[in-house]
Amino acid sequence: MAHEPTRLRSSAASKTLAIAAMLVCGASLAHAVEGGESFLEEFDELASDRWYVSDGWSNGDHQNCTWSKDQVSVEGGVLSLGFAAESYKDRDNVCGEVQTHERYGYGTYEVRMKAVEGSGLNTGFFTYIGPVHKQPHDEIDFEVLGKDPSKVQVNQYVDGENVGDEELVDVPGGAASDFNDYAFVWEEGRIAWYVNGELVHEATDPAKLPSHASKIYLSLWGSDTLTSWMGAFEAPGEPVAAQIERVAFTAPGDDCQFPESVACAD
Repeated sequence: MAHEPTRLRSSAASKTLAIAAMLVCGASLAHAVEGGESFLEEFDELASDRWYVSDGWSNGDHQNCTWSKDQVSVEGGVLSLGFAAESYKDRDNVCGEVQTHERYGYGTYEVRMKAVEGSGLNTGFFTYIGPVHKQPHDEIDFEVLGKDPSKVQVNQYVDGENVGDEELVDVPGGAASDFNDYAFVWEEGRIAWYVNGELVHEATDPAKLPSHASKIYLSLWGSDTLTSWMGAFEAPGEPVAAQIERVAFTAPGDDCQFPESVACAD
C-alpha cells in the first residue's frame, strides 16, 4: 500500500469545477454512494482483514509525529492509539492511526471513544478518500481538539475543499474524561452528526456533500504549526492514548448493529 499523502486543510482543488459538474450532470449525480457491508467492531482483536495500521510516514509538514504501529494496541476490548516522545523517521514524536481496507458509502457511522486532552493534539474519527486512492479528496469528520476537549468539531471536505460548514459542539462531561458516542448519518442530500444520541449538526447543501465511498479512520496526532486551530503544542509529560471501545457501520436498510445505535431509532 502506498504511503498516505498530505491530508492537509487546503484549497488545492477547485470547488467551482465541482459545482459546475453538478449543474451539467444534474440528476445523474443523484445516486446512492455504495460501499462495504455493515459491521460491528468491538476490538476483541485488531483484525488485519478489516484494519490497516499506519506506520512509517506522516501526513505532511504540519504533523509533528510519525505514524507508528507500536502506538496501536488492543487489550480488554479497547483499541488504544498512542502519542509519545520518540524519534522515528524525521519526527521527534510517534502517534497511532488505523484505517479500514474497505471503502464505505451512505450509511450510519458510529464510534464509542475517549479522546486525549492536550493543546496541539487531535483525536479523530472520520471518513477519508483522496488522491492516494486515485479519487478526489472527500472527508467527514469528528475531531476533538485537545486544547478544549469539552467540545468536538464536526465538518466535511468536498473535492479537497473545506466547505465552511464546521462547527464546535458540546460534549457533555467532556470528550477526554470518559467514553462518548459519536455518530454521523450520511445519506443522499444530508449528513447528520450526533453526540451521545443527540442530533448536533446537519449539512444539506448539495454542493457541500461528499460523493465518493471512503475509508474509515481513527487517529491521534499532534502539530507544532496549526496553532490557530489546534493551539500551541504542549508535549505530554508521559505517553498518552485515545481509547476506542466500538466502531460500527450500518448500511441503509440493514438492521442496526447494537441497541444504542442511532440507526435503531430510524
